[in-house]
Amino acid sequence: MERKPFLVVNPKSYLYGKESLDLAIASDKVAADTGLTIFFTCPYADIRLIKENTKHVIVTAQSMDPLTPGRGMGHVLGESLKEAGAGALFLNHAENPKTVSDLYKTINRAKELGLITIVCADSVTEAKAVSCMKPDIVLAEPTDLIGTGQVADDSYTTDTCKAIAEIDPDVLVMIASGVSTADDCYNVVKLGADGTGATSGILKAPDPKVRVREMAEAIVKAWNER
Repeated sequence: MERKPFLVVNPKSYLYGKESLDLAIASDKVAADTGLTIFFTCPYADIRLIKENTKHVIVTAQSMDPLTPGRGMGHVLGESLKEAGAGALFLNHAENPKTVSDLYKTINRAKELGLITIVCADSVTEAKAVSCMKPDIVLAEPTDLIGTGQVADDSYTTDTCKAIAEIDPDVLVMIASGVSTADDCYNVVKLGADGTGATSGILKAPDPKVRVREMAEAIVKAWNER
């Protein structure tokens, strides 16, 4: 994946159907206006709906399994995600972790399908290990900060960016846990992260659509100043 800044709008499963689509359309306009790459996550059942009603966001699945077409009842098939319109996917989130074996297989399956992988890690050590699997993006976030509004300290961001670059300089770094404001987005990107994102920081804002725009503009500003 080309090295450029990005924002992940990640409503998880708090939004679905029409509400998810509404925020996706607003995020799509922000992406068009700012030129920023925006990943928009949604439940599997909403991928096609959102893809057919947006042009600029990268519709992002919440996970995937390493199976190929055939047996695999109840698992998530990569081909079906791509056919529905997904361009990227999360893997190994704290709410849906994978074994090391499954994670490696799924990253490789995603590469075969041309899907961007955003792989979660809980520490600098885990981020380094995940980077060896050559995902597109490593989301390095201390799990205990997710949803707290408390951002990891500056040294965590700089240490993580340096550690991942030493393993594979082509892997993009996302720092996000606790990120809730435009200032948070500005700071982590200014410190060296390629992108960031939020769930509660967006959904709990007075106006989530405005918060997405504020975050996007802050990321662009930080990137241009780096």
